[in-house]
Amino acid sequence: MHPSLKSAALGGQENGTPDRTWLAGSLLIATPTMSDPRFKKSVIFMCAHDAAGAMGIVINHELPDVPLSLLLTQLAVKPSENFADFPVLQGGPVETARGLLLHTDDFCKSDSIRIDNRFVVTGTIEALREMVVGEGPADKLFALGYAGWGPEQLEGELAQDAWLVVDADPELVFRTPANQKWEKALKKLGVDPAFLAASAGRA
Repeated sequence: MHPSLKSAALGGQENGTPDRTWLAGSLLIATPTMSDPRFKKSVIFMCAHDAAGAMGIVINHELPDVPLSLLLTQLAVKPSENFADFPVLQGGPVETARGLLLHTDDFCKSDSIRIDNRFVVTGTIEALREMVVGEGPADKLFALGYAGWGPEQLEGELAQDAWLVVDADPELVFRTPANQKWEKALKKLGVDPAFLAASAGRA
């Protein structure tokens, strides 16, 4: 687990509730100046951000041909029909075998980390078991891996205009199709995606 998320859990109150710090609970939107192809047109939900660094989950890149039902079978968890086609997100290049459940705050386990009063992150197989039998959160995303930054690394990328920042909202995070999230996140900021791309081309 990334140090910034560990510090959020250790420094929080009941159920790992951290104080809202820096960009936690926000979305990073990759701009055309993003040089790392792994993050092209990415939208990243920020789970933690402090002096130790930052950690987030890419929420708009689905893993092709890897439905959640396949992973559940490998974990000896019997998938229900409701999750036959539930997508698995490519959450980032760090710890790509680690599964993370980003969800609403109507579900919380002892090891859950509450980001704010809308979003919670849980990373246990038990949570998946409860989810597939209908006892989990109302809204959720499941990702493998995450994006991580060292101290001041994200600040440097922000200074280079590699990212735009907007407050996360459940409608965009959970109920918008993955292939529409980048454009809708930009429009939430009042930015026309076509204009942004054209401006980058003239730079």
